[in-house]
Amino acid sequence: MSDTAATGGPDRQPIWSRPERGSRGPAPGHSRDSIVVAAIALADTEGLAAVSMRAVAAALGTGAGSLYRYLSSRDDLLDLMTDRAAGELRPYPQVEGDWLETMVLLGRRQLALFGAHPWLLDVIHRPSGIGPESLAWFDNCLRVLQPVRCPVAAKFEAIAMMTGVVSLFARRESAAGAISFAGVDLAAYPHLVAAFSQPSGPAPRADLVERTLRSLLTGLLLVESTETG
Repeated sequence: MSDTAATGGPDRQPIWSRPERGSRGPAPGHSRDSIVVAAIALADTEGLAAVSMRAVAAALGTGAGSLYRYLSSRDDLLDLMTDRAAGELRPYPQVEGDWLETMVLLGRRQLALFGAHPWLLDVIHRPSGIGPESLAWFDNCLRVLQPVRCPVAAKFEAIAMMTGVVSLFARRESAAGAISFAGVDLAAYPHLVAAFSQPSGPAPRADLVERTLRSLLTGLLLVESTETG
């Protein structure tokens, strides 16, 4: 195993372009898929920090050394976990009517995925190779955005920003409790006092996630479409 592969360096070959396992050694007792399934189960129950080659091997009833016939490093494992989780976004919804409605639905599916696998929030921004399921997700989003007449760069930005915003909502939902000003003297903060003294008004028809995604996507795509039209 090279130093680059062992440390997960930026020049390492993506795991998806490598053979399923090494050609030497005894007959395979596992597969990449079974290893990844065990790692995801471990991350879901105990958190990402609990996922090590040794811990995953123990869950499979084998030694850590045997996993290196299938993976070069923990970075490989995290890449595979991330991409397999992205596959849970399938089947993609058909575009029926407004593209914006479909994109909001896709954003909600991302939010649900982060809720099912909170550890994803810690790995989605890793500088590693993009796997086939993640590529399929981007491809599907571009399919949905085909009717929007704006530069493709704006579409890539919108897709990336949607994922970023959804991840922020997911972090907010996973945080314990809400902000409380109980016991705080707000006398030195007149704008807060004034804001709390005003009536809250009727609740918005759409929740904050939907309103944010709609504003984000229309702002990034429709404004760009007008400027380039």
